[in-house]
Amino acid sequence: MYAHTKGSRGAPHPLNDHLEAVATRAAAFAQPFGGEEIAYCLGLFHDLGKATQAFQNYLSDCEAGRKPAGKVVHAVWGAWLLGAWFNELELPALSLPVLGHHAGLKSPGEASSVYAAKAAAQELREVAKFLQAWSPELPSPRSPRLSGTRGELFIRMLFSALVDADRLDTEAHFDPEAAQLRKARPNLETLWRRFEANQQALLQKTSGTLVNRIRRTIYEAALQAASLPPGFFRLTAPTGGGKTRTGLAFALKHALEHGLRRVIIAIPYTSIIDQTASEYREILGEDAVLEHHSALEVPDEEEQDPRRVMLRLASENWDHPLIVTTTVQLFESLFSHTPSRVRKLHNLSRAVILIDEVQTLPLELLRPTLDVLRELVDRYGASVVFSTATQPAFELAERVPEFTGVQVREIVPDYPRHFAALRRVHYVYCETPMAWEGVAAEIRARPQVMVVLNTRKDALRLLDALEDDPDVFHLSTLLCPAHRRAVLAEIKKRLGSGMPVRLISTQVVEAGVDLDFPEVWRAVGPLDRIVQAAGRCNREGSPSPGRTVIFTPKDGRVPQGTYRSGLGEAQVLLERYGPEALHEPEIFREYFTRLFSTVDLDKKQIQKLREELNYPEVAARYRLIEQETVPVAVPYEEGPKRLAEFLKRPGRRTWQRLQPYLVNLYRYEVIKQRDCVRKVNENLNLYEWTCVYDAVRGIHEFFADPADLVV
Repeated sequence: MYAHTKGSRGAPHPLNDHLEAVATRAAAFAQPFGGEEIAYCLGLFHDLGKATQAFQNYLSDCEAGRKPAGKVVHAVWGAWLLGAWFNELELPALSLPVLGHHAGLKSPGEASSVYAAKAAAQELREVAKFLQAWSPELPSPRSPRLSGTRGELFIRMLFSALVDADRLDTEAHFDPEAAQLRKARPNLETLWRRFEANQQALLQKTSGTLVNRIRRTIYEAALQAASLPPGFFRLTAPTGGGKTRTGLAFALKHALEHGLRRVIIAIPYTSIIDQTASEYREILGEDAVLEHHSALEVPDEEEQDPRRVMLRLASENWDHPLIVTTTVQLFESLFSHTPSRVRKLHNLSRAVILIDEVQTLPLELLRPTLDVLRELVDRYGASVVFSTATQPAFELAERVPEFTGVQVREIVPDYPRHFAALRRVHYVYCETPMAWEGVAAEIRARPQVMVVLNTRKDALRLLDALEDDPDVFHLSTLLCPAHRRAVLAEIKKRLGSGMPVRLISTQVVEAGVDLDFPEVWRAVGPLDRIVQAAGRCNREGSPSPGRTVIFTPKDGRVPQGTYRSGLGEAQVLLERYGPEALHEPEIFREYFTRLFSTVDLDKKQIQKLREELNYPEVAARYRLIEQETVPVAVPYEEGPKRLAEFLKRPGRRTWQRLQPYLVNLYRYEVIKQRDCVRKVNENLNLYEWTCVYDAVRGIHEFFADPADLVV
């Protein structure tokens, strides 16, 4: 009996060899969270269904170059036998990973229907006969006694261990060179030595300004905190306080001191993930950083550089010491049911997970999100870091029972002192609503100013009011990344040389964009967004304070849902305490506590579905981005050339070259504007913009503003 056709050595893959190898690997992957015995059993049973005449005929047809009659189902037979045995051992539902190791995790109800339909099948008798003749030594797994959402995550983690073990053993059979390349990666000790060397070089170059002194103090506090036992941490530092570098230092040193296996940095915006990953590569080296997000998920089979191949392979299962990813990739994987997404999850055990700009996590998903994070810390040995200047006090949220009693330790205990020392801006709150013409008049009177609006449509309205001004620039996600980079470069040049520059933007500039304006105008919005915008004002702390004006557009639009609730709570607190209270980090505890009480923190009833082990429905409902978006290639500079290259030779390299010329649009927008959007290939989820691409506004004029979430 064989598991696979001939591999690289010219021999087919014996079935029992494959089953035993996968069992051993899966047990090793599950060992950090105490699931090794169950995982070993999953590995032994996962491909038992290949021990049928039908499947062996299928392999023979493939080997001989004959077209098989069709796919031969195999996962169900091993799952059926394992399920029967596990039921006797009081391990209900733990056979689900075997049933789903190709198609995805099913709910117990779906599994029961499948088992009932196959109970009398000839294949089941064949597989049982093979198992009896093979008679492998089986452990006696004990029930972990995990119920509810804890049991749900345990099964998902076992599924991850099984899927990764299966894929790796299959890869070793067909492509042993790839299996070897996976091992060619630096370790955490090497990364920490590189970081220390880079830090020393940086300290010798930086001046002794107030900002740099505070950054150094925050950094030293982080090194001290790294020795604390694993658990939950909070990195609270003012905007411009060096969180990107300090967070990495804490995570690397904490992992080394406590034997944790890797560092995972999750960032909310794809617009800044490249910037962060590039900064880490400059510090640690090209081979040190695995960057994994949707923009990098097209494989390139022709890649020859061994380091790049190693990183591509590592992105499949996150077997790398430092991963930079998006919060979408991290959390939607944690609630997914598909093998490709779940495969990496077992590598979250005994990891340091740093969540940057943690306040951006959707509040409607907060209960399931915090529940999973607590379980990763409590049962899977991880440490979790919440990093932001505007900290939500999750442990104080009465309506998040899953997080009650959690201790979150401060990495920088005296953070209020740093906020007080870095009072780089003076806040002004204008409560009287302003017409666009009035806002435009104020902006024209200022040579260097940035305006941040709540929606794309509002940004375009203000642009219309300023259209005769040659010193006006625009940033939003309706400009492709290459266009945004060019605009940012010109803005920085003008800021540095004292030339006039007036930037009209959406929230795309509010996190991680390195701009330093003397004055910022921010349309009243959620409190944390106002402070993020103010972080682009007097960033380097010049002696004369910058000015941040909070204003209310008379005809402004406000995104729905939590954003609108946050705006309302911000207005209440601004009127109660005045705008200068935004310098006090404690105001955000009150703000988020109030906000938590106004929002349904499990709006989609995901926790109930998790208790029912309804994996497909959980995955469908847990979406950090409500609307599905699609990539649209735009005719900006080299865009048409890069699109042609990708269509001629689709692959990771040509896809990455095309990335700077893509704009993500909601699918309904694409359907609505068929005259301007053309699908370039029926087999690719990629479109081309065929209408005018405006030099200032991008592709704005054809779209209604969804006013739900604009970044």
